[in-house]
Amino acid sequence: MCEVFAMNGTALRRVNEELKEFYSHSDKHPNGWGLALLEPDMTNWEKEPLCANESRYLRERLSEPIMARSVMAHIRYATIGNVEWRNCHPFCGRDRSGRQWVFQHNGTIFDYPPLHPYVNVQQGDTDSERILLYFLDRIDRKMEESGHVLSKEERFRLLDGIVCDMAHGNKLNLVFFDGELLYVHTNCRGTLHIRQEDGCVMFSTQPLSVGEWEPLAFMQLLAYENGQPAFAGTKHDGEYVEDPEAVGQLYLAYSGL
Repeated sequence: MCEVFAMNGTALRRVNEELKEFYSHSDKHPNGWGLALLEPDMTNWEKEPLCANESRYLRERLSEPIMARSVMAHIRYATIGNVEWRNCHPFCGRDRSGRQWVFQHNGTIFDYPPLHPYVNVQQGDTDSERILLYFLDRIDRKMEESGHVLSKEERFRLLDGIVCDMAHGNKLNLVFFDGELLYVHTNCRGTLHIRQEDGCVMFSTQPLSVGEWEPLAFMQLLAYENGQPAFAGTKHDGEYVEDPEAVGQLYLAYSGL
């Protein structure tokens, strides 16, 4: 699959060492890398369809201080979608209020019919991009119905219901940012970890060497703001357990065999 990393905090923090260790895992996840420095009104995001350990650009990027209050990073092992720039994470989009969303995913959607219409409108061909497009459409629809821009709590409660529904039968390790809240979710035991310290929280698929890490509470959408817990969603029962046979059948379906 893939690996994800994220940080959310109150003050600018240098993240070079964490990113260097995270990207060093790319030998096993060689199909692209991404990096997003997150701010409320604008995100600086960059990515390449190249193994992070082979990227001259990324090596030079990490040789200079990288300072951020919030950051997301991704290394890809392609399951659904070709090895192309348009299929690398993170994915970015805006809802009708102008709010920018930044999204990355470690997992696979085996069956979720509400995502099917987005095959014809997405830029790439990953199931991950379809999730973001579906989220944005649901946010837009809710704003149209309510007649106002959604509050943080309204956005969270809407997405919590979607994630609870989507988690059943699918691997849904998610990290995404809406300009205020950093959302995290895992439904696969032991595949997303958390490290907390004063004014900062970090998430990583695998524990990194610095600091104390523990498994993130799973089967529940969580949101953080300024390094602190903001919202906790519904505890659902959609645990995903790796099934190599199901993954193999999905690969065959998408390869056209």
